[in-house]
Amino acid sequence: MTERTVSVGAGASGLVDPEVGQLPTADMVLNIGPQHPSTHGVLRLRLTLDGERILRAEPVVGYMHRGAEKLFEARDYRQIIMLANRHDWLSAFSNELGVVLAVERMLGMEVPERAVWVRTLLAELNRVLNHLMFLGSYPLELGAITPIFYAFREREEIQRVMEEVSGGRMHFMFNRVGGLKEDLPAGWLDRARRAVANVRARMSDLDDLILGNEIFRARTRGVGMLSKEHVLQYGVSGPIARASGVDFDLRRDEPYLAYGELADVLRVVTRSEGDCLARFECLLEQVHVSLDLADACLDRLAELPPGPINLRLPKVLKAPEGHTYAWTENPLGLNGYYLVSRGDKTPWRLKLRSASYNNIQVLTELLPGTLIADMIAILGSMFFVVGDIDK
Repeated sequence: MTERTVSVGAGASGLVDPEVGQLPTADMVLNIGPQHPSTHGVLRLRLTLDGERILRAEPVVGYMHRGAEKLFEARDYRQIIMLANRHDWLSAFSNELGVVLAVERMLGMEVPERAVWVRTLLAELNRVLNHLMFLGSYPLELGAITPIFYAFREREEIQRVMEEVSGGRMHFMFNRVGGLKEDLPAGWLDRARRAVANVRARMSDLDDLILGNEIFRARTRGVGMLSKEHVLQYGVSGPIARASGVDFDLRRDEPYLAYGELADVLRVVTRSEGDCLARFECLLEQVHVSLDLADACLDRLAELPPGPINLRLPKVLKAPEGHTYAWTENPLGLNGYYLVSRGDKTPWRLKLRSASYNNIQVLTELLPGTLIADMIAILGSMFFVVGDIDK
């Protein structure tokens, strides 16, 4: 049986068999991407089709590979924060956090209490920013234009206070080994509290607009069923795993920062269906949980007495010889850094375990058997960032 390869956007004239004057019945290999609106960037999917049904799917990654892990080895412990900041550009603060936690663990360093609570607050605000982007962009991929305007309105509320405290809109660069770059601006806690309250008050608009839409529900319910077994086999994590019934969240199960003191507020959102709709519902409900956690952090910071936000460090920072692994519950899933030090000012090795890389590999199990029309709905519900795959 012959195999024909076609790229999206190519004309259909080359598919006609001149001898019989009709379309051949051989399986077609279809390349989605690496430049295509449905792929969130330079991701390529190599699909084998039987008519309208997908027989095999192969994610082809690496088009955005920047060699960050190798560059880590040529940067000191202050400079690697900038590199780690960028692989998931929607979760910049959380990316920074994993690096500084690893270095602080190597140094046996205990950061000031005020820095711990501010880090927890900003991590949750960053989680809200990340989730709002997907809550707006996913319906857009299915043809609903309006939700993204609502999502960006709420994003701007949080973005404004994040930019005020850090000076950056996407790449905050606010974490430092030993704490944070600087203390909070005067009156910032009140402005942050108002922003959280405003977003919470308007989240019902998004809920009604999307989940109340029968077309959206028809396109997502029962589509792209991901089993719990495949989640565990491929190391899928975050809201995608929890939508398939995997009740795991590092913030609760292996607390870091101030999450151990927020157990009464932290609620792990799960679903059992494992379809596109369940993944979207998990993401939406997690925004409400993060807003509750942010309020709890603001309350705690209001009670804390004035104090330092960081520790004084030597001009040349060297981590002792050894190794450690620090992982965090990033917005898209588990994010881990394996740090190996030879006692120098640069890491000997810094291995990154990103959430999106594992999450996207499961498409080889998820897409076969589904219709090509449902491919975009399934792909969008995986909530990935290509830079987080091609680290």
